[in-house]
Amino acid sequence: MTTQTSGPVSPDSAEVAAHPKVGRARWTIAGVLGVGMFVNYIDRVNLSIAAPEIMRDFDISASQMGMVSSAFLWTYAMLQMPIGSFIDKIGVRWVNRVAAFLWAVASFASAAAGGLGMLLVARLVLGVGEAPTVPAGWKAIGQWFPRQERGTATAIFDGCAKISNVIGIPIMAFLVTTFSWHAAFIFTGILSVGYLAVWWLLYLTPKQALAKGRLSQAEFDFIRAGGAEDEDAETAGSLNGLGYLLRRRKTWGLALGYASYTYAYYVLLTWLPAYLEKQFGVNLLKGGIYTMIPWLVAVIAQFLIAGILMDRWLARTGDVTKVRRTVLVVSLLASLAVTGAAYAGSIVVALIFLSIGAAGLAVSVPAGSSIVALIAPQGYTGSLGGIVNFIANLLGIAAPIVTGMVVDSTGSFAGAFIATGAVLIGGIFCYTVVLGKIERMPAPATSERH
Repeated sequence: MTTQTSGPVSPDSAEVAAHPKVGRARWTIAGVLGVGMFVNYIDRVNLSIAAPEIMRDFDISASQMGMVSSAFLWTYAMLQMPIGSFIDKIGVRWVNRVAAFLWAVASFASAAAGGLGMLLVARLVLGVGEAPTVPAGWKAIGQWFPRQERGTATAIFDGCAKISNVIGIPIMAFLVTTFSWHAAFIFTGILSVGYLAVWWLLYLTPKQALAKGRLSQAEFDFIRAGGAEDEDAETAGSLNGLGYLLRRRKTWGLALGYASYTYAYYVLLTWLPAYLEKQFGVNLLKGGIYTMIPWLVAVIAQFLIAGILMDRWLARTGDVTKVRRTVLVVSLLASLAVTGAAYAGSIVVALIFLSIGAAGLAVSVPAGSSIVALIAPQGYTGSLGGIVNFIANLLGIAAPIVTGMVVDSTGSFAGAFIATGAVLIGGIFCYTVVLGKIERMPAPATSERH
């Protein structure tokens, strides 16, 4: 078992750094994972764009729309811990095949909804289908990438979620204004079917890819020398294993830190177009274009800072704790800029604050989520990822609901943005004080696995 330590670069890391060109198969996998996140988040953002039209069509309030927006998260969050153990036991490949099929079903059901009830059911199904995406992606990155490349790999994985906002929002806005809100869901259903075919044909584990000649022996050795997880590592994938992880302080530090990002992200994801429409009177299509700006800034910052620069800094120093903690604290401090939108007097000023805040949130993700594979016991990355994503999304569920209630009661988004800032400050505390040193937790004793 490879243990993460801070300090000088290990011999294995030095060997990896000395042989940087050993093949590119792992980056194809990163691309496949990224495309999945792109489709996954377009499946989520379509509702935020369609929300004003749905509210008018079904004659519902902002609070009711907040409930619809959060419905996806009810099943999504509830399944995170069991799905993490399931991924550890069954593997990433087949779990995501079934998941992508459910994305398509949920999107087409949303398009067919004639009332609030059917739309709620469709969002619940979407939550079931998308539940494996993040823990499966984290586990796949842990198996396919050496430690010093995981920042870039995770930036690609999560950055594609932000790209879905840059590209998807104006497309959704065009479809909704030109046709109807139903068209947005038909479009995402077709995308989901296309991705199911891509995943089915292209994704293999490292050992499967090596056996089929898609991965060279040199690249396989490069990945393993850098501390990649053995896909055949023994794991019980049991509830006892989850209990062991839930008793670890590091689990809670990471989970609550990541939860602060999730809350802030869902505030922007579900309410940003409506905020611009209500606060500045922009129409849906123009609001969709304006909404691109913060997410575009976020994508660029995530790839350059959390991807390339963080990985280079880590490769140079080998100090896992210092590098990731510094990036996390600075990025979450920058994300506090979202509170400035509460007092913005013009759309330009609001977009500046929102862009800085979105960039800070985006940079924090690779630094935070890549810690899952660094501290999880061998064979338990999916289980730990499921716990982290479960706890994070419990807080995420509250984001659209709280925001909708604040808007209904005050007529403004100011209180919602201030609450978001308070949550982010709590996240900084958890990532620093509670998490502690970033190093692999010991595996549970045999008696605790079953």
